[in-house]
Amino acid sequence: MPLLGAHMSIAGGYYKAARAAAELGMDTVQLFTKNNNQWRAKPITDEDVRLFQEAMSESGLKIPCAHDSYLINVASPKDELWQKSLDALVIEMERAEALGLAGVVMHPGSFVDSTEAGGLKRIIRALDEAIKQTRGFAVEFWLETTAGQGTNLGHRFEHLATLIEGVKDSARLGVCVDTCHIFAAGYGLRTKKEYTATIAEMDDVIGLDRVRAFHLNDSKKPQGSRVDRHDHIGEGELGLEPFRFILNDRRFAKLPMYLETKKEDRDGEAMDVANLSTLRSLIKT
Repeated sequence: MPLLGAHMSIAGGYYKAARAAAELGMDTVQLFTKNNNQWRAKPITDEDVRLFQEAMSESGLKIPCAHDSYLINVASPKDELWQKSLDALVIEMERAEALGLAGVVMHPGSFVDSTEAGGLKRIIRALDEAIKQTRGFAVEFWLETTAGQGTNLGHRFEHLATLIEGVKDSARLGVCVDTCHIFAAGYGLRTKKEYTATIAEMDDVIGLDRVRAFHLNDSKKPQGSRVDRHDHIGEGELGLEPFRFILNDRRFAKLPMYLETKKEDRDGEAMDVANLSTLRSLIKT
């Protein structure tokens, strides 16, 4: 059975994210290791690590991950921003390794005013360097599928395949599949036939052995819109069926699957609980 969780706040300490996830009945958790809209970060202390790992152990949560900063763009054609992004990515990996996380979810990047091919080359160069600088680490780089807004790369399976094939040592490269993103990027998921075709294409182009996790998000925008707007499970353009297909697909039975939907809605109702309940109701026992 898949491990279900959500992105949780680290306000007050990393351990609070783990405790909050456990209190809501989750099996796993995703978090930021720092403020995602700032470059700087306070160092992680030994006490931070001890409290977090203690909370993880007590709660029984498995396969925790981080999402990297939204400021990072290792596809940037500007050398200064590229270097700053590379340095920040390495720090993200160091922090995740210290906390004992399984992976760091990262958007591949945006090529801005260069080209798709040029952007992919910049990402490969950055990943090669980041892997070299974190040699010996257990934590993995999880490349996220994107919706393809603007010049964002990662909205075609071929983009991720190019990165994996281009990196010298790809052993620590995995993929995080976001349901909202691949649907907005144009891939079909709503019927069994569409789902089967999309997963077969993913397997053919990337390889399902590279899939490490899912982001389970419905989409406010239609298929092929290239617009990234998450919605609550079953309330958007995807509906319930795609989630039923994923949750009951034996190939993904042991993977962590994280919600990234709004925390509160409907007069302040705790929506993580509602979304988790919906997802669990779709699992065939």
